[in-house]
Amino acid sequence: MLEATGIRVTLGWREILRGIDLFARPGEVTAIVGPNGSGKTTLLRALTGEVDHDGQIRLNGQDVDRLRPWQLAAMRAVLPQATALAFPFTVLEVVRLGLAAGLGAARADLPGKALRRVGLPGFEGRLYQQLSGGEKQRVHLARVLVQIWEPVAHGAPRWMFLDEPVSSLDIGHQLQVMQVARDFARAGGGVIAVMHDLNLTAMFASSVALMEQGLITGFGSPDDVLTDAALSRAYDCRLRTNHAPVTGRWILPQGAEAGLS
Repeated sequence: MLEATGIRVTLGWREILRGIDLFARPGEVTAIVGPNGSGKTTLLRALTGEVDHDGQIRLNGQDVDRLRPWQLAAMRAVLPQATALAFPFTVLEVVRLGLAAGLGAARADLPGKALRRVGLPGFEGRLYQQLSGGEKQRVHLARVLVQIWEPVAHGAPRWMFLDEPVSSLDIGHQLQVMQVARDFARAGGGVIAVMHDLNLTAMFASSVALMEQGLITGFGSPDDVLTDAALSRAYDCRLRTNHAPVTGRWILPQGAEAGLS
C-alpha cells in the first residue's frame, strides 16, 4: 500500500502541507479533493517524489526517497496537470516514452492497445501539437498506461497517480478516463487522483481525502466525506448533496456509461 506520514512541504516562505497522513490501498481509487490552493497537487507531487518534503512516504513497503528513478518508474506512473512538448513528436513517439520508463519495452503492441483504451485508435501518426487539449490529455494517459500496463507485476501492485485527469475532457471522455482508472484498480493496481469534479469523485472513488489549507480534514468513503457540512465548509459556499432542483432541465452523470455507440 501507500503510506504517507507527517508530510510537510514548504515552498519559499509558505508552508503548503502542514503534516499530512494518507493511506491508500491497491484495488481502490483514492481521490484527493478540495478547493483551489488547498495543497492537492503539492501532495500528489510529494507522494511521487517530485518535491522536497519532510515526513515519510512508503510505496509497497519501500521508502520513496531511497528509490532510484528507474525503480520508481517500474512501480508507478504519473499524469501531471499539463505537459508541454517543444518538438514535433508524433502521438506514437509520445506514448512510447512510457515504454522507455516501464517494464514493457519489448511490447511493441502496447501503444496501439493503450490508444484504443483511451479512445484514440489510429492516432499513432498524428502530430501531437495538432491535437486538441482533450486529445493531448488522453495521449498522456496512454503513455501512463503503457508504463504500468500490468496492474500487478511480480506479485506487487503498481500505481497510477493522476492530477486532474479529466480537466480538458467532455463528459463522455471523462467517464471513459475514470473507467480506465477504476478498471486498473479492480485489476489489483492502486490509483490516486486529484479531482475537482465531486460528482465523478462520488461515482468512481473508493476513498476520498478532503483537503483544506494544507491539511486533510476528512478521509473515508464518499458517503462519509462528501457531506453537506464538510463540503460547505471546505468550499466556503452552501452545498447540498443528492438534492436535484425540482424545476428546469439538468444533465447529471450519475448512472451514465461511456462507450454506448
